[in-house]
Amino acid sequence: MQTIRRILATLCLLGATAAVASAQCDMMKEKSLFDRLGGKAALTAVVDEFVGRAAADTRINMKFAKTDIPRLKFHLVEQLCAATGGPCTYTGRSMKVSHKNMKVTEGEFGALVEDLVGALDKFSVPEKEKGELLAILGPLKDQIVEVKGNATGTPLPRKYKNAPPMKAGKM
Repeated sequence: MQTIRRILATLCLLGATAAVASAQCDMMKEKSLFDRLGGKAALTAVVDEFVGRAAADTRINMKFAKTDIPRLKFHLVEQLCAATGGPCTYTGRSMKVSHKNMKVTEGEFGALVEDLVGALDKFSVPEKEKGELLAILGPLKDQIVEVKGNATGTPLPRKYKNAPPMKAGKM
């Protein structure tokens, strides 16, 4: 009888250990943020909404006065796809180079983030995924903002140079 109890206790312990190991494996198998956001089609929808909001937002839309919108959307989707663990490679310019001489203010960066959050909210992106995405993008602020202060609606400086034209067939 004692032996049977030991065998049962050992089996129970092994079962509990297996359950814990299985739960840990499930946690390690969590889908990428890219997948949890809904993949490239979902990112494209968010980018379309985001760019539309930015274009209508007088706090920041002057910074897009010379922007090639299809190019912007293409690179935003590519960047978000790559940054969230998707199968894309970002082929655009660095944030520092892209925003050099734009004189983006801290206030304008904040307004842009608000527009992005609005786009994410429109598509009911869960708080966890929204927080993860913002945490990935937040550190880009230092590469984009050139002017301290809360001013918004500032014009794009004349000396700002656009990106070179996109090669045919890339989009």
